[in-house]
Amino acid sequence: MALPLDVLEKSVNQKLSLLLKDGRVIEGTLSGYDEYMNMVLADVEENTDETKRRLGTIILRGNNVVSISII
Repeated sequence: MALPLDVLEKSVNQKLSLLLKDGRVIEGTLSGYDEYMNMVLADVEENTDETKRRLGTIILRGNNVVSISII
């Protein structure tokens, strides 16, 4: 099993799918991160059960992330 910071290190400038604690799925390109897994994501799209919306560039706090996968 890969450690989360190792996954982030290999994923800079790649498209990620992130499952958040509240059930939303965020997809975007990882621009940067810190040791607390706070992330800067560009070209972000938020997917819920019935809606999809574009958010642009966001800063996502690391403690909201349940899982990370590279698209």
